[in-house]
Amino acid sequence: MKRIYILAAVVVFGSCGSPEKSGKIQSGVAAGGQNEAELKESIREVAKEEAERAQAEKMNSTTLKFDKMIHDYGDVKPDSENTCQFKVTNTGKKPLVIENVSASCGCTTPHKPEGPIAPGASDYIEVGFHPKPGQLNEIKKIVTVVANTEPKITELQIRAFVK
Repeated sequence: MKRIYILAAVVVFGSCGSPEKSGKIQSGVAAGGQNEAELKESIREVAKEEAERAQAEKMNSTTLKFDKMIHDYGDVKPDSENTCQFKVTNTGKKPLVIENVSASCGCTTPHKPEGPIAPGASDYIEVGFHPKPGQLNEIKKIVTVVANTEPKITELQIRAFVK
């Protein structure tokens, strides 16, 4: 993708030459010995490759659904162990692969399913919450799920009131 932007910038900025005496504008593009036509062809090829890559990624993606997007632990004490589960169901036609699950804070520890989830099947993402001493009042944390879906990222939220 970066190659497209770089090549486009070369075409845009490099094609601005100075007018000659005849009144014609001369191209100033000289990217690696390529003339303007070769450069445009190169840009078309890169764009085609990017479109093919995006199509292949789309062909291997699926969809998912969670039983809930937010879990509220309610009132909890500092330095306590609290866990919940988010049920994830593969609602698509390809195996669901959860690539990564991460939390916005060290007091939250998510665990993802180890293997792919078959179409129509479900599994769980377990989220542990261990508030530290001094971490009081309302707490909201984000759990980020990265999978072979469109969009690739889904955000779950946990809440608690630490007393």
